[in-house]
Amino acid sequence: MAEKIHHMTSRYSGLNGSFAETLQQFRDQTLENMDEIFRKTVIQIGTSVIRLSPVDTGRFVGNWQFTIDQPASGTLENYDKEKHETIARFISEVQALTFGQTAYLVNNLPYAIPLEYQHSSQAPAGMVGITLELFDQFVREAVREVTQ
Repeated sequence: MAEKIHHMTSRYSGLNGSFAETLQQFRDQTLENMDEIFRKTVIQIGTSVIRLSPVDTGRFVGNWQFTIDQPASGTLENYDKEKHETIARFISEVQALTFGQTAYLVNNLPYAIPLEYQHSSQAPAGMVGITLELFDQFVREAVREVTQ
C-alpha cells in the first residue's frame, strides 16, 4: 500500500534552510539596516548644521567636532571657509557609528552659542534649531533609502 504524503511535506520539503536560519538572516539584515539608517540620519543632521554655519574666517566651521559616546571638550585650529573639508571629515568619522551609540557634533568655540541665537546676519535663525525641525524628514529619507 502506498504511503500518503502530507501536503505540507510535499510543498515545503525542498526548501533550503531552517526557520531559525531565516530568523537569523532577518535579524542580521535588520541590524545592518538600523546601523545604516542611524548613520544616514546623523550625516544629514551634521551636514545640515555645518552648511548652515556662518563663515567669517572659517574657524567656526572648522571647529565642528564629531565624537561617539562622549562629546569633544576642546577647540581646534581648523579653518574651513568652503565647508568641504569639515563635511568630508565628519562623514568619514560617522562611518564608525553603530545603532545604540550616542553621536555628538559639538562646537566648543565661545561664540558658538551666540551664533546659534541670532548673533549672525549669515545665520539669523541659527543652525541647530533649523536642523532640529528637519529631523523627522531626515529619518524618513534614511529609512526610504535603506529599505528600498
